[in-house]
Amino acid sequence: MNLGLTSKTAVVTGASIGIGRAIAKGLAAEGVRVVGVARRTDLLAELVKEAGSGLITPFEQDVMAKDAAERIAAFAVKELGHVDILINNAGGSRPLPVDAPDSKWDEAIALNFTSYRRIAHALLPQMIERKWGRIVNITGKSEPEGLNAAFAAKAAVHAWAKGLSREIGEHGITINCIPPGRIMSEQIRRNYPPDYRERFAEEEIPVGYWGEPEDLAALAVFLASPVARYITGTVIPVDGGLRRYQF
Repeated sequence: MNLGLTSKTAVVTGASIGIGRAIAKGLAAEGVRVVGVARRTDLLAELVKEAGSGLITPFEQDVMAKDAAERIAAFAVKELGHVDILINNAGGSRPLPVDAPDSKWDEAIALNFTSYRRIAHALLPQMIERKWGRIVNITGKSEPEGLNAAFAAKAAVHAWAKGLSREIGEHGITINCIPPGRIMSEQIRRNYPPDYRERFAEEEIPVGYWGEPEDLAALAVFLASPVARYITGTVIPVDGGLRRYQF
């Protein structure tokens, strides 16, 4: 399928590893010029080399840094001329005890929700001016096993994105969320040994295996394309059937 992405432009946060890296490479493969944002310059340099087309420009930036959203937007617009697509991917799990201090909650919300909102709102004016845009948020599951501040923050992203979709649709801009299931990553390999992963896949994942970042990237690239013009305000899991609820 021709997704019509050639010559589009994009910002991908958390682009150095895992899902963000796969999405950045997927967009570049479709002819999108990408600014890849992450903290680790060595991994960003490897990403640029792997893409091999000169379509990915690295930008070292911590999304939690002061004025990060404005800096990312300014750099991307200067580098690309304008930004058509935003992939909000930076984030991380934050399991907390019941008596965790407010500072721990504030950090988790800032990373997993506020940074998404700030970068999107920094880029929205030029999307509105051009009457076209795509925002894709990589979020998290809705079945927490225990208290995890990241899950609460990702739920906030879902609610924010749904509300925003009602405001920006008339400008040709869509916004959607993708909650990943068990997708193989640096963190997964570090925290879950192979025997656990195999047993979990057999017992809990209907397709019988853990996903790869490219499995999710395929949907993200589609949602970022002109072909997906009538899909907005949605939450679409990529989890091999792991979730048990029906809608």
